[in-house]
Amino acid sequence: MLQSLMLRLETTDADKSRLLKTMKMYNEACNFVTEKAYSLKLANKYKLHKEVYQETRRRFGLSSQLVVRIIGKVVEAYRRDKTIQPSFKQFGAIQYDQRNSRVMIDKVSIMTLQGRLRLATRIGEYQKARFDRVQGQCDLIYRNGVFYLIVVVDAPDKSEYDPIGVLGIDLGIENIAVDSDRQIFESKKVENTRQRYSRLRSTLQHVATKSAKRKLKKLSGKERRFKKDINHVISKAIISKAKGTARAIGIENLKHIRSRVTVRRSQRDRHSKWAFGELRNFVTYKAKREGVPLMVVNSKNTSRECPECQYIDKRNRKTQNQFECLQCGYKEMADYVAAVNIAARAAVKQPVVGETLISTYKPTEFIRW
Repeated sequence: MLQSLMLRLETTDADKSRLLKTMKMYNEACNFVTEKAYSLKLANKYKLHKEVYQETRRRFGLSSQLVVRIIGKVVEAYRRDKTIQPSFKQFGAIQYDQRNSRVMIDKVSIMTLQGRLRLATRIGEYQKARFDRVQGQCDLIYRNGVFYLIVVVDAPDKSEYDPIGVLGIDLGIENIAVDSDRQIFESKKVENTRQRYSRLRSTLQHVATKSAKRKLKKLSGKERRFKKDINHVISKAIISKAKGTARAIGIENLKHIRSRVTVRRSQRDRHSKWAFGELRNFVTYKAKREGVPLMVVNSKNTSRECPECQYIDKRNRKTQNQFECLQCGYKEMADYVAAVNIAARAAVKQPVVGETLISTYKPTEFIRW
């Protein structure tokens, strides 16, 4: 499994000027090659190389390997949608490989317009522990006045164990996640934070002074980083529980959920910022890293099906939070019912060892964020 590590580069003003000039020229060259690829309808890297290599080197003064990486980057972008011409930002990422860069644990050497530039790095213990598995390719990015190098490490996969039961996980908006043990990861703290940032942005945009704009720039990304941290914490808790109890994880397929669900105007902002996709991705890669079996099931009617008698009816969902079966009268929290049904479907999809596949009722355990 491939993972990405972010290394902060220590740069002087002269180093920044040199890197920014290289980055600007690199992306100008990307747009030049893109224009050629689009006009010639070429998505073949080797054919495009013959058409643009010499002219790109001569026009932009870039090294041979940087031009090779530019052609590869343009082809990747163009192949995604051949009906449009891709466009690259002025300070977009620069791709490097082992021929024009060298990454060490305390310093890096990367190619610029004026030759090699050697810079010190600032990394934490997490990155240091994985540095022996660094691959050749890396990306240089510029974010908020700081340069980072994104390196790829090859993390060995653990063999999946034979699970005893399934831990079902229901992802939602009212509750970020609820599992089939009835552990609830509430969204109250996340929602309060979202509303606070939304009000603050609205006020600052209305004021529109220079100081307000500086404040808006400073706030940029804070909400996103907060939610990302929450998703990391929740996914780690889910993986730890499943691994500690030797269970598999069952999760529903929420692909295209935004296009399938309609919400009221007042809820659009909250719905659009629902980071369930990120949480699922975190659960997926951490499960693979820890050897925890993961099974994806159909999400249809998971919160409308009675886990006791399997009766399915839209009216079983009395409210957003309450489930009551019209046939047998079973009552429970709707998200918990969905988690139990997900666990049952995952167990049927891939039989596992064990006596009980659906968790029994336990006192509600709230995790407040």
